[in-house]
Amino acid sequence: MNPIARARGLRRLMPEAQRRLWRLLRDRRFAGYKFRREQPMGRYVLDFYCAEAKLSVELDGGQHGRPEQTEQDVEKENYLLTRGIITKRFWNWQVRHQPEAVKENLWHLLQERKPHPENVPVTPEARSRTWPPPLRDKRIPLRSNRLPPKVI
Repeated sequence: MNPIARARGLRRLMPEAQRRLWRLLRDRRFAGYKFRREQPMGRYVLDFYCAEAKLSVELDGGQHGRPEQTEQDVEKENYLLTRGIITKRFWNWQVRHQPEAVKENLWHLLQERKPHPENVPVTPEARSRTWPPPLRDKRIPLRSNRLPPKVI
C-alpha cells in the first residue's frame, strides 16, 4: 500500500488518545511547534512528528507491551535515529489520565531539542478548549463572539 494512502487512512481512524493529543498539538498550539500527524517516514508512519525539533511522538496501546511488538518498536526507533529523529513514547492511558504530565514532559523535551527563545513552560491554563476535558462542576463561559441563547 502507498505510504501516503496508508497515512490518510490512519488519520481517519485515530484512537481517542491520539485525537486528544492532536487537539493540543495541531495548528502550532503547543508552544509554537508545528506537528504533523500520521507522517510517513520510510516504511514507517509516525503518530506525530515535529520536523523543527526532529521529534517523533508515539502513543502506545496495550499491544506495545508484547515482546514481538517491542522488537518492532526498537527497530523503528533505530531507523529514526539514523535520520537524527528521537522518539518519545507515551501510553494511551497517560494521555487520558495524566495529561498535565504528558504536556510538561513533551515541553521539556522540545526545549532540549530546539528551544524557542520566548517560550515559557506550559501551564495548566494553557490548553485547548477540549483537552483535557473540563471539570463537570466548573462552567466554561461562552466566548464573547458567540450569541447568547435565545429567551422565549
